[in-house]
Amino acid sequence: MIKLVFLSFASLTFAISVTAQKPIETNMKMNPPKAAKILTNLEAHGDVRQDNYYWLNNPEDSKVIDYLNAENEYYEKMTAHTKKFKEDLFEEMKARIKEDDESVPYKLNGYYYITRFEKGQDYPIFTRKKGSLDAKEEVLFNVNEMAKGYSYYNLSGLSVSEDNKLVSFGVDTLSRRKYDIYIKNLETGEIYPESIPLTTGSSTWGSDNKTLFYTRKDEKTLRADRIYRHTLGTDPSKDELVFTEKDDTFGTYVYKSKSREYIIIGSYSTLTSEFRILKADDPLGEFKVFQPRERGLEYSISHYGDSWYVLTNKDKSLNFKLMKTPNDKTAKEHWVDMIPHRTDVLLEDIDIFKDYLVVSERSNGLTQLRIKGWDNNADYYLPFDNETYTAYATQNPEFDTKILRYGYNSLNTPASLIDFNMETKEKTVLKETEVLGGKFDKNNYESERLWATASDGVKIPMSVIYRKGIKKDGSNPLLIYGYGSYGSTIDPYFSSVRLSLLDRGFIFVIAHVRGGEYLGRQWYEDGKLLTKKNTFTDFVAASQYLVDQGYTSPKHLYASGGSAGGLLMGAIANIAPNLYNGIIASVPFVDVVTTMLDDSIPLTTGEYDEWGNPNILEYYNYIKSYSPYDNVEAKNYPNMLVTTGLHDSQVQYYEPAKWVAKLRDMKTDNNILLFHTNMDAGHGGASGRFESLKEVAMDYAFLLDLEGIKK
Repeated sequence: MIKLVFLSFASLTFAISVTAQKPIETNMKMNPPKAAKILTNLEAHGDVRQDNYYWLNNPEDSKVIDYLNAENEYYEKMTAHTKKFKEDLFEEMKARIKEDDESVPYKLNGYYYITRFEKGQDYPIFTRKKGSLDAKEEVLFNVNEMAKGYSYYNLSGLSVSEDNKLVSFGVDTLSRRKYDIYIKNLETGEIYPESIPLTTGSSTWGSDNKTLFYTRKDEKTLRADRIYRHTLGTDPSKDELVFTEKDDTFGTYVYKSKSREYIIIGSYSTLTSEFRILKADDPLGEFKVFQPRERGLEYSISHYGDSWYVLTNKDKSLNFKLMKTPNDKTAKEHWVDMIPHRTDVLLEDIDIFKDYLVVSERSNGLTQLRIKGWDNNADYYLPFDNETYTAYATQNPEFDTKILRYGYNSLNTPASLIDFNMETKEKTVLKETEVLGGKFDKNNYESERLWATASDGVKIPMSVIYRKGIKKDGSNPLLIYGYGSYGSTIDPYFSSVRLSLLDRGFIFVIAHVRGGEYLGRQWYEDGKLLTKKNTFTDFVAASQYLVDQGYTSPKHLYASGGSAGGLLMGAIANIAPNLYNGIIASVPFVDVVTTMLDDSIPLTTGEYDEWGNPNILEYYNYIKSYSPYDNVEAKNYPNMLVTTGLHDSQVQYYEPAKWVAKLRDMKTDNNILLFHTNMDAGHGGASGRFESLKEVAMDYAFLLDLEGIKK
């Protein structure tokens, strides 16, 4: 365990040296906030780390809030000259988005469900129509009305009962991902008085239309650790606990199979999974373990007819394979191969229909959708002809249909939603996202895929977009984005918001660094635990390649990342500060050692298989060697913008707060360092549809200002 020793208790007032102490001629000459140093020794494995800013870990301390407010005030004063520009950028980005928009309807259990937005409104309106799109619209929720009086409001996890008469839903008004679940009667409009607190927001109904299963969280760690059974009309405090996930490195959740025949409890960690199943028409019965957990065995399950289909890494199938087993023989010894493991193809997901199986695969970084008929008369891939596209199966809740709905977009092609007839192979484009304003033409932009060489000789792919006609003379401003953790792949996607950079001469790049799964599961394995540093050096190698090839130069190169991608930003700031003119770190995970040693922090224990458990000396030393906060030095750093949310449950606000305070104290340059805390929001930022654009405008104004671009 970590030991805390407070060595001094200097005044926490930080002398209100937090504000400028003398008249200033320009914003650049303002004195930044200076947090008090209160030395705390953090001891583990006989090693002592000195932390002068540990006191910032207490959000209940008014002096901590004073410091955050002082940083916000400094940000506002330092960027006052860009205020009008930020407003213009916001309006410019908003003007490209259709305000009175609605989703493509999808059909489920006899109803068409539609989400729409009205002009001038920030939140969605959830509706449905019975049997036909010509039927009368039934409004399930107008979130604009529900959100009145809240600075943050998120409605999530809508689940309609089998008889279509009830809907359960979750509400978070703090942005800490602690949802209260409510139940609404769709016939009368009444919201029942029973309220279920501290949940994940999602829930699922038994076939009896009165039994609701949901997941509760631990109050302190926010780990989803218990599944409850609620009976309609009863006191939620007396709900039956049906499963407790006792291993604190696991989380749990509950859902219904697409066949609607089973309620399924899932337990997950980074490396291991386990499921429990119960017939949906026997909601008061006992759950049965599908296959007991074994460390390193990952699997997911889909039900169809008399069989289960198991996507798994069993038998050292690093890129996963598909197996099949009878309903009554679910243990792994009964599983038989259906789609074998392939070393060059990652099997990512499946969608089951009555007559077809749709397999989502990734080959050489690109997603492929494979259609297989259960009668073996069909086995083909949907054709895609771009090198940097994104394709994915989307809402397909109906089982008995020949229509596959999928999405497609690329860096220069707006998102399309397409219905594909798996029998006739005809496709219908249901909707292509409109880019309003009349100025966008995808032919004005060039996209390509580049490959840099990492320090160990591995080729690192990048997806690139820019306006046609650029010269590779090193003069182009370029923003390179990265994430590289949890096996999460950042596909090349279209963004109308991004046009505000591209049309001002920026090049935009996604670096597909190790730690994601862009090139398969091994790509992930080679960027976590004791190989985590590959993520950082890959990003630097990609950045250097762009400089060497004349796409940009260090004077015009910028980097961006959030959360675990914020860790990446902190690491490259330490590793290669002279390579970048500016860095944007959003909700950055930068105090890795301290956080991973504190198992009271939300989500920490479930992260051990991603970063390593620093209670073990080998991992402690390795994490300490790259943790951005622990490796801040007295040297020059790039211009930096750091953002966070006070209520963030994923990366606590104090990680970036401490990091910025330490950077202010130690950095030897005169470059800009700005820190902004959203005092109302959490990890995902603002909740309103367009409010989030104001945060993007902050980022873009920071970059454009550094480039001397004023409008």
